[in-house]
Amino acid sequence: MPRIDEMYAFIAEDTGPDDEGIVGFTVGNNWIPMVGGDMARIESLKPIAALVSARTGQKIKIVKFTNREEIEEICPNID
Repeated sequence: MPRIDEMYAFIAEDTGPDDEGIVGFTVGNNWIPMVGGDMARIESLKPIAALVSARTGQKIKIVKFTNREEIEEICPNID
């Protein structure tokens, strides 16, 4: 797996341009946020984004984030 230096997210406005959220969908009981670390993943999610947009009537944007900052490491507990 390559290092992830950029992230992409499908974002929708709620009440205005300063009120956004990550678009997601459910599979069974699991919530899946529509994000990815490469364009192949984003391309694979575009048809789902089109369905969500059609069902909700909301415009969905694909946004790229490029400022990587590691803020914490979560390591396995080895007893």
